[in-house]
Amino acid sequence: MHYLFVADPLEAFNPKKDTTFAMMREAVRRGHTLAACEPADLHWELGGKVQARVRQITLTGRAADWFEETGTDVATLADFGVVLMRKDPPFDSEYFYSTHLLEQAEREGARVYNKPRALRDHPEKLAILEFPEFIGPTLVTRNAADIRKFHSEHHDIILKPLDGMGGMGIFRVGPDAMNLGSISETLNRGGAQSVMVQKFLPEIAEGDKRILIIDGEPVPFCLARIPQGSEVRGNLAAGGKGVARPLSQRDWEIGKALGPILAGRGLLLTGIDVIGDCVTEINVTSPTCFQEIQQQTGCDVASIYQDALDRLLG
Repeated sequence: MHYLFVADPLEAFNPKKDTTFAMMREAVRRGHTLAACEPADLHWELGGKVQARVRQITLTGRAADWFEETGTDVATLADFGVVLMRKDPPFDSEYFYSTHLLEQAEREGARVYNKPRALRDHPEKLAILEFPEFIGPTLVTRNAADIRKFHSEHHDIILKPLDGMGGMGIFRVGPDAMNLGSISETLNRGGAQSVMVQKFLPEIAEGDKRILIIDGEPVPFCLARIPQGSEVRGNLAAGGKGVARPLSQRDWEIGKALGPILAGRGLLLTGIDVIGDCVTEINVTSPTCFQEIQQQTGCDVASIYQDALDRLLG
């Protein structure tokens, strides 16, 4: 079967850590062939089908030059065995438009995962609002006065933009409210942009856990991303240390409750972020941590993912 990965530039991949690379490697191990493109390569014209300018690639098995491009052509998405949308955030207008092109490709016969409509319907930070029983005190607003009121109630808070990734733009404001006004103005741009505000959870010291859900079932190990030094963010991109751990009873409870709901909407792979007992985000665009979990526990997450994909594709 021929796989198309819609992703960031291949040259930016770190094959030692990259989850999309781990997916590619497992697909090749099972006899599939690979092509790749970026969202900018997608196009549609009246009278035709959604196509992309794609790179045909093979894996070399080497760390540095990990792939070879064997050709380029214009291909119809419906002609691939499966299309895997793995573009990293931000979920901006162009990402949104890409999901519409991918959904049109579905109408033309393409099989796309995660489902484009599900990607649109589950913005990664706002998706938690559907599950209030699993989240801590949270506010979404454009209004600076709302933020001040939330701080006066909870005293120690986290503020973050709705379109960030990897810990980008996250601020903590403690009981002294130092720089709260400035941070609010920076994030909400004078009321032009919505902000998420959450009560600070001291359990972050034990790690911001990434629980992977594949076809509705939790992977039995999570990756706890532990802040280092004076940093409040556990994100690996912000210098956090990743430590794989078995799921706790609460982690299983969360995964078993949310997993079937998300899978039923066409989200083959999700990454639920949990601090302490509270869900903080639901990642749907390009969840990661496959390789870190496998390297530390031996749990072959890429194989679990491919098994689920094989079942769906028949």
